[in-house]
Amino acid sequence: MVNKTFKAPAVVTPFPHVWEGLWPEARIIKDDEVLDLTSGTHDLVIHAMALHWANDPVGQLIQCHRALKPDGLLLAVCLGGDTLQELRAALGQAEIEVTGGLSPRIAPMAELRDLGALLQRAGLALPVADKATLSAEYRDLTHLMQDLRQMGETNALANRLKQPTRRVVFEKAQELYSAHFTTAKGRLAATFELVCLTGWAPDDNQPKPLRPGSARMRLADALGTDEGKLPD
Repeated sequence: MVNKTFKAPAVVTPFPHVWEGLWPEARIIKDDEVLDLTSGTHDLVIHAMALHWANDPVGQLIQCHRALKPDGLLLAVCLGGDTLQELRAALGQAEIEVTGGLSPRIAPMAELRDLGALLQRAGLALPVADKATLSAEYRDLTHLMQDLRQMGETNALANRLKQPTRRVVFEKAQELYSAHFTTAKGRLAATFELVCLTGWAPDDNQPKPLRPGSARMRLADALGTDEGKLPD
């Protein structure tokens, strides 16, 4: 939890019409490769559900960092690597069985550790990366893909299959999905992994780690317990 009032927020988003209604006081920025942000003007920048589509994610974070005032906060939320793992497996296996080949259908998404490392590469202080896994249920594959289309999360990869996919591929994918990834109610399970990244623009007033060996109390004393040796 951050106990702080933000007076100059900005939101980077692919859905500006949503955020304009939710937060009229914030400056809404379209998620272009070059962000329309002014250096050192914001005490909070939110990068909302767009980082997993960026061609240069660390470049996006660096631009957000530059837009922050000292001790300003960057909060980024994006989809992580476990997202749609069931759909990825079912479509891939179906295409192999039906056509004998495999084409990219779901964009690769970064793992939590890799995304956390981007905060440090972007020069942000006190970096934290966390995740939450959401499980959704769908009646069938068609309803899942319709939902993804409405979310703006369909296949936009440059090397995706250019001709229409044969119906039999989707029929096989539905069969495989139902066989391996159904809930107790018989519905299709779909995983969405949300990764949350936080980092601060460096400032002299922020907490800093102590020099190694400078502690004045043993950990055992601080915890009120006895210190024992581990067996060889």
